Amino acid sequence: MDILIRISQFLLSLSILIILHELGHFIPAKLFKTRVEKFYLFFNPWFSLFKKKIGETEYGIGWLPLGGYVKISGMIDESMDTEQMKQPPQPYEFRSKPAWQRLIIMVGGVTVNVLLAIVIYIGMLMYYGEEYIPTQNVKYGIVTDSVGTALGFKNGDKILSVNGKYPERFHQIPLEILLSGGGYVEVERDGKPVRITITEEKISDIIKSKSTLFGLRFPYYVGGFVEDSEAKKAGLLEGDQLVGINDLQLQFFDQYLEEIPKHKGDTITLRVNRAGNIVSIPVFVPESGKIGVFAQNPSLFFETKVIKYGFFESIGAAFSKAATMLSDYVRQFKIIFNPKTEAYKEVGGFIMIAKQFDTTWNWEKFWSFTAFLSIMLAFLNILPIPALDGGHVVFLLWEILTGKPASQKVLEYAQIAGFFILLGLLILANSNDIIKLF
Repeated sequence: MDILIRISQFLLSLSILIILHELGHFIPAKLFKTRVEKFYLFFNPWFSLFKKKIGETEYGIGWLPLGGYVKISGMIDESMDTEQMKQPPQPYEFRSKPAWQRLIIMVGGVTVNVLLAIVIYIGMLMYYGEEYIPTQNVKYGIVTDSVGTALGFKNGDKILSVNGKYPERFHQIPLEILLSGGGYVEVERDGKPVRITITEEKISDIIKSKSTLFGLRFPYYVGGFVEDSEAKKAGLLEGDQLVGINDLQLQFFDQYLEEIPKHKGDTITLRVNRAGNIVSIPVFVPESGKIGVFAQNPSLFFETKVIKYGFFESIGAAFSKAATMLSDYVRQFKIIFNPKTEAYKEVGGFIMIAKQFDTTWNWEKFWSFTAFLSIMLAFLNILPIPALDGGHVVFLLWEILTGKPASQKVLEYAQIAGFFILLGLLILANSNDIIKLF
C-alpha cells in the first residue's frame, strides 16, 4: 500500500506538470493559428491507452510515463516527421510563422512551469505559512555524525556563518554547505570562533555518505518506551529528565547515546530530574547497548518563528521562494558536473523522484515537491540541448539575430543528436537507481 500511495502521488504530480507544460506550447500555437496535430499525456509508442480526435487535434494518454508532447505541424520535433517537411510550407504550419511567434510557442512550456511553481507557493504560503527554527535559537549547538566529525565539527558547536554569511534558518545550513561547492564554516566552540574548511573532496564525502552533517542538540527528556524496555522496568517515567550516569553529569541526548553502550551487560545508575527532585534509578544495559527509551521531540525545546502571509504578501514571497529554488538547483548542477565531487554517481531517475513522496498522502509535501519539480522541469527544458525547448530556442534566436533560418537538415541532425544526449542522461540516472536497488 505504501508503494501504491507513492506511485499515485508521483503519477499525479507528473501528470499535472506535463499537461500544464504542454498547454504552454498548445495555447500560443492556437493563438497564432498554428495547427496542433496531437496533444498527449505520456508517450505512446505503438499504441495509446486513450485517444480522441476533437477538431484537428488528437488528444490522448500514452502508456510510457516518461513525459508528454504536442505535435505541431511543420516542426522538427521528437516525431521526426520528415515526410511532412518535404512538402511545401502551409500557412497553418509552425515553419510558416514569424520567428518571434515560434519563439513564444517554444518558451511557453517553460514559462508555464515557472508560473505553476509560483502559484503553488502562493497557495502554500497563504494556507500553511512558514515555520522554522532561527539559527540564533539553537541554544545548545549542534550534534553531528561521523562525516561531520571528520570534517571538523564537534557536538555543541554553534554555527556563526557559512562562507561569511549568517544563516537565518538552521535547517538550511547543511544544504548551503553542500551547494557552496567548498569554502568555510565558522562555529563557536567553547566560547571561541573556529573556522572549518570545506574542500571539494569533503563535499564528495558528504554526497557519498548521504550525510545530514548535523542536527539539533537537546536535553534528554523521556518521551516513551519500546516494548520490554529495561528503563521502564526499572521505574523510569515519561517526562523524566536524565541528568547523569553513575558519577558522570550528562545533559544532552547524544551524550547518552555514546555513554550507555559502553556498559553492555552491566547495571548503571541513571540520575533523573523528576519534578525538581533528583532520583537515582539502577538500570540493566542489555547486549544491544540500548535501554529502550524514546526521547521527546527535539523541536519542543526550541522556539520557532512562524510567518503568516496574506494574499499580496504571499505573491512577493512566492517569487522569492521560486528564485531561491531555481538558484539552488543551478548550484546542484555545478556540483554534478564537477568531477571532484563525484556527484554524478548520485544522480537519480524516476525511482529516486518517486521516493521523495511520502508513504502517506501528505498534501503539504506533495505540493511543495511538485513546485520544486516544476522549477526543475523548467530549468532542464531551457538548457540549450537539441530536442529540448532550449535547443529550439537557440536556433530561433540565431534566426532572429541573423535573419537566416537554420536548414532543415541541420535541424534534423540536431534533433537526432539531442535525442541521443537525452537518452544517455536518462540511462545514467535510471541506471543509478537500479544499481542502488540491488
